[in-house]
Amino acid sequence: MIQIKSLTKSYPSTQGRQYIFKDLNFTFPTESNVAILGKNGAGKSTLFRMLAKSEYPDRGQIITRKSMSWPVALQTGIHPQMTGRENTRFIGRINHVRSLSEYEKKVQEFAELKNKFDLPVKTYSSGMRAKLVFACCMNINFDIYLIDEATSVGDPHFRKKARKTLKDKAKQAGVIMVSHEIDQIREFCTSAVIIKDGQLKYYKNLEEAIEIYTGEK
Repeated sequence: MIQIKSLTKSYPSTQGRQYIFKDLNFTFPTESNVAILGKNGAGKSTLFRMLAKSEYPDRGQIITRKSMSWPVALQTGIHPQMTGRENTRFIGRINHVRSLSEYEKKVQEFAELKNKFDLPVKTYSSGMRAKLVFACCMNINFDIYLIDEATSVGDPHFRKKARKTLKDKAKQAGVIMVSHEIDQIREFCTSAVIIKDGQLKYYKNLEEAIEIYTGEK
């Protein structure tokens, strides 16, 4: 499980601090694949980044023993001056991949970048960059994968492969997903958390959560 303890997150504004979460306490389930639902501005992406430790709360804690991926769509950890291969090896090292050469080979094959794998990432299109990040993530065995619209990248062939890979991962590991596509939520998730007014509520029944969420939109 993931425990959220007395968590506060806010941002400064011309009208004073705007609180996304204030003294939030919540136990995030990890025994099923969970969708995070909420209106624009509810705090879905902020929560995602805090789960991945790419952003930190003002105060409070997120506690878990589970290993979690970075939010794939955010393309975290990619350096534009480094080549695809160099980025892959760097990501492999910081995630304690045992065989960097094997990992590098799998990422290169999955991302389908061919000779561009050895060019700086700053020369990549947004689609190529997304393919590299997705390939780097899916070839590491995390306990939980944080997925934010990531299966929408690339051409139809790559999207099909990405969806199949994520489905395979979801059988062995947890998935926490943010998506505006309800069909995609239904495909990968079995339960949901709705964010509303800075509070989180868990629904074991995914369809119940979707009905509430779509009714509020």
